[in-house]
Amino acid sequence: QVQLVESGGGLVQAGGSLRLSCAASGRTFSSFAMGWFRQAPGKEREFVACINKSGGSTYYAESRFTISRDNAKNRLYLQMNSLKPEDTAVYYCAANSGTYTTNPDRYAYWGQGTQVTVSS
Repeated sequence: QVQLVESGGGLVQAGGSLRLSCAASGRTFSSFAMGWFRQAPGKEREFVACINKSGGSTYYAESRFTISRDNAKNRLYLQMNSLKPEDTAVYYCAANSGTYTTNPDRYAYWGQGTQVTVSS
């Protein structure tokens, strides 16, 4: 089992940047593929980015974003650039003991989320 805690959200103007972090504790962080998802009010949770266990492979829904991980520090990151008002959502990190995937149903562990608000 792994516990996940996101941080780094906040209010930013359109065109700005934010870096989200996800701190993991419990089982060995490097045994999990990781993903970022987001959920806006009234909308379903959607995929943002994912990364494999070693950090060598990634996949994105948004080319403006960069996912990375530091297995030595048990940390997952999401660098978000050129933010738009439509990026406003609660952002969640999630852990999957299998392969990295865009499917949220494959992720067994979730953080509590961090709010990102982009003003126009």
